[in-house]
Amino acid sequence: MSVAFRRESDDEHLEPKFEIPIAPGPNLVTARGLRLIQAKLADLDAQIAATTDDDALKALKRNHRYWGTRLSTAEIVDVPDEDEVAIGSRVTFTLDGKRRTIDITGGDEADAAQNRIAFSAPLARTLIGLAPGETADFAGRSDAIEVLETGPAPDAD
Repeated sequence: MSVAFRRESDDEHLEPKFEIPIAPGPNLVTARGLRLIQAKLADLDAQIAATTDDDALKALKRNHRYWGTRLSTAEIVDVPDEDEVAIGSRVTFTLDGKRRTIDITGGDEADAAQNRIAFSAPLARTLIGLAPGETADFAGRSDAIEVLETGPAPDAD
């Protein structure tokens, strides 16, 4: 058989594994967010030490590189004041007449199920800089949002 038709290994035909994409812009985190990143790295270190499977090890190391980069680029934000919405704030507001309370966090600690949204989300970008009693346009509607109260999120520090 001609050498041109032989494969040296099946690895040549596998899909390439790319690094986990990192969001553009600054990596702003609360103190809670920094602790979460550190805990994730510690967990990955333990898993890497205990893993013998090559494929699993590659995946774990890929995740470790991502979280290591997130740790090295983390910029901790100060605990916000009570008078203005910022990263690390818990804010209560009305949106189209419905009352909601959310925490504004860094990107890696956002969790919609826990009412934590990233500072880069459109709703958070609209709220940041507002004070209680102020209104803002949102989603093409004027005065759709009214901030009722704000202060540091309970676990932001």
